[in-house]
Amino acid sequence: MGYQYISFLKKLTIFSLLLAIPGVIAAYTLPSEYITPTLPFLYVFFYSATTLVHYLLLKISKKKPTAFINYFMLLTFGKLIFYLSVILVYIILYKDDAKSFVISFLILYLFFTAFEVVQSLKQTRKANVPNDN
Repeated sequence: MGYQYISFLKKLTIFSLLLAIPGVIAAYTLPSEYITPTLPFLYVFFYSATTLVHYLLLKISKKKPTAFINYFMLLTFGKLIFYLSVILVYIILYKDDAKSFVISFLILYLFFTAFEVVQSLKQTRKANVPNDN
């Protein structure tokens, strides 16, 4: 698991940095009402959540490989509920920034979720390939 997790962290870090480039460009070129001041924190939030969920999935896949898909779906659903809660709390507390926050949040959610799904599928496929030794 150690190598898989370190490999995932490297890919996630590169992905996050590449994804931050359009965010920085947008922050400097678009009017401030279109960019939420929480954007840098959203990158950290999604990076942290993705690393935690992936770590849990790797631990689960080592203990119960046959139950991986069930846990993947359960963790994804739990993460979605948590994300919706964060959005709702933010909207309630900061009504003036709600629109730009939700748009930024959803864009990052789509990118980080797609990345996580692709990487999880790659790693589970590698784990299920029989060795020809």
